[in-house]
Amino acid sequence: MPSISRRVQAIKISDTKLMPMIAAKVGGCVSLGQGVPSFATPEHVVDAVCAALRQDPGAGKYTLQPGLPALRQAVAELLAREKGVNADPETEIVITVGAMEALLAAILTLVERGDEVLIPSPYYASHVEQILLAEGVPVPVALRPDDWGLDIAALERAVTPRTKAVLLCNPSNPTGMVYPDADLRALAALCERHGLFVISDETYDSLTFDGPMPLSLASLPELAGRVVLVNSFSKRFALTGWRVGYAYAARPLMDELLKVHDCTAICAPAPSQVAALAALTGPQQVFEQMRTALKARRKLACARLDELAEHFSYIRPTGAFYIMARYTFSAESSRELAQRMIREARVITIPGGAFGSEGQGHLRLSYGANEVEINEAFDRIGSWVLS
Repeated sequence: MPSISRRVQAIKISDTKLMPMIAAKVGGCVSLGQGVPSFATPEHVVDAVCAALRQDPGAGKYTLQPGLPALRQAVAELLAREKGVNADPETEIVITVGAMEALLAAILTLVERGDEVLIPSPYYASHVEQILLAEGVPVPVALRPDDWGLDIAALERAVTPRTKAVLLCNPSNPTGMVYPDADLRALAALCERHGLFVISDETYDSLTFDGPMPLSLASLPELAGRVVLVNSFSKRFALTGWRVGYAYAARPLMDELLKVHDCTAICAPAPSQVAALAALTGPQQVFEQMRTALKARRKLACARLDELAEHFSYIRPTGAFYIMARYTFSAESSRELAQRMIREARVITIPGGAFGSEGQGHLRLSYGANEVEINEAFDRIGSWVLS
């Protein structure tokens, strides 16, 4: 057999996908694992897609490579309204197969073999795998352990002549923290000093519970032309299975990114683009209700963790729908503990070590499930740690 490429040998399947696969073999598990909000596709989105498929012969065919013009226009209006980013929908926005394809296209466009990419750690595991796939070098930089905040001084120390970019997820998956504007401006100044690109994963931007949407680095003039903003319709609009997202970059950078998009995806699925357009332009109250529900679920999950204070500690999250919970009842690695929790308690969590060494000793808990499932999961965990 010919050897498998070093690129593929260097990467692995994320534990966010692996743990549910293990649980499926065990059976009867409840999940605090993969980041899937429980909400069904909203009715007005379903209606719009069904109508398009029945009435528009083009609704099941390829769209233009960068996406439906109406959807790109709606995304541009959203960016201007919410982030102060003035994007040309014709030349600076591409609709992608989820945020994951947008991230991979950005990384493949910017990162050459041996280039270093700084990533605050704990980090989203797939970011690292994508950098490795591009034959780049991920450089984790520890977040502040007392509040999961950005350590600007540590990021500065991590810069070398090989550093090409910073990849930031804000609000953060896995910590659930929202970085304050002052820290983001300090990061922008660092990137300006060193001429670094920024890949800004803003998938959870609308899911902030204690303050406004965070500052987008793409809105800062000092970073003009050096930012790729990536977002998704999965979390905010409950379209995880539709696999549709987008990227924004200034035209010279977007022209290059579109080459990767063309040779990997051609275009995002047309029905999914119709769904995204309906989500953006239709009634918005359903999405605000989802955010309100997630805020209530955060309160519930934190309260249930507080009941287990002898066994877990945590930093209260301010966005997304994750909690990094440090366990104090076991010396096992986070992967060993997560797997044992699946087998013995029948609860899915994600090992914190999957998100970098700073996550070791933690389990990532998602409160995207409904309240019945959250309570059942914590009931099982409580009985298990006390047994």
